[in-house]
Amino acid sequence: MSLSGDVAWKIKSEGHEVKVYIDDEADADVYDGLLDKVEKWEDYVDWADIMIFDDTRFGETAEKLRKAGKLVIGGTTYTDRLEEDREFGQEEMKKFGMNTLPNHNFTSFDAAIKFIQENPGRYVFKPCGKASDEKNLLFIGEEEDGKDILEILVNNKDFLAKKIETFQLQKYVAGVEIATGAFFNGKKFIHPVNINFEHKRLFPGDRGPFTGDMGALMYWSAPNTIYNNTLLKMELVLAEHGYVGYFDINCIVNGRGIYPLEFTCRFGYPTISTQIEGILEPIGEFFYKLVSGEDFEIKTKKGFQVGVVLAVPPYPFYSEEIFSFYKDSSILFKNNASREGIHWGDVKMVDGVLKLAGESGYVLIVTGSGITVEDARRQAYNRVRNIRLQDMFYRVDVGMRWFGDSDRLQSWGYIQ
Repeated sequence: MSLSGDVAWKIKSEGHEVKVYIDDEADADVYDGLLDKVEKWEDYVDWADIMIFDDTRFGETAEKLRKAGKLVIGGTTYTDRLEEDREFGQEEMKKFGMNTLPNHNFTSFDAAIKFIQENPGRYVFKPCGKASDEKNLLFIGEEEDGKDILEILVNNKDFLAKKIETFQLQKYVAGVEIATGAFFNGKKFIHPVNINFEHKRLFPGDRGPFTGDMGALMYWSAPNTIYNNTLLKMELVLAEHGYVGYFDINCIVNGRGIYPLEFTCRFGYPTISTQIEGILEPIGEFFYKLVSGEDFEIKTKKGFQVGVVLAVPPYPFYSEEIFSFYKDSSILFKNNASREGIHWGDVKMVDGVLKLAGESGYVLIVTGSGITVEDARRQAYNRVRNIRLQDMFYRVDVGMRWFGDSDRLQSWGYIQ
């Protein structure tokens, strides 16, 4: 997926000049007719006031540009490693006083099989390195003695070894999955902080394969207990490395404590589009203040925001043959409905008609806001119903977990 075209489009619609570089031949037509695309971003370094890198693995480049005096939103070599190297990320969490879950890292499936046999328990299997992007390779054990994970590894080790070089077994703990994130200006976190709940499985009820994320529920908050015990502990080290951008820690919380799981050191998707729904100030101005190191408070909506991902087959998998049936399909809007709350995925504009592009099948993110979760859900799904696209699918339950999780979070003292 080409990731942050929606952000670029929003900034362009505010009257700024924007140029986009896409480093993937399969996405060559994404954003055609919507954004000004370039073949070599390096040719426009002097032209740009701000440069934005929307993913990990650009940290070294971003650092060099910052040293040359450029204003850059994006990672560092340190934050790239935090996200991509799970073992390093967990060690940093321990170093800065976070309460981490027991985890064990492996390069051998035979060694992992032996470990589970000798240490029965419920585990989560997490690919590391480049394979960490392959969400369908992540397994959450359901049996307390670990037999289900053990059977998967024994019967699939040859298949998995072709795709995964390193992986982690992390102890499973029951609770509520919740993430806290904030924008960092190179010196400190800017408030309010963002509290968000991801919907990673493909189907309602959290069934089916893992995806990047099928939807988000979020709200903006003053610093709270979860933020103070996770994100805030990283403030000094992020300042030391000059990080600028969005920084997020996903956690499991329960009555016994807060257990951080992993870092996201970049924009999240569809998190950033859902955040745009809740930010009241122009995004271009917001980013300029952020990258300039200003200390300010973000103007945000009260209540909640919901973001719903709309997709077509073969998402979340990749199949050129299957997607060929959908590529160039028109995305239509019922009765000339408003485009409010509509955010671009892998799309292009041809003769005034929005069409599918790329190869992922990740089409749109539709957002809504409201004082209550139900209000935000209603607005988002009313907007979804105005869209016409053959074989489009989406989760119908984004935000529904809140009605049970919020009671538990409140009883444990994590939210008011």
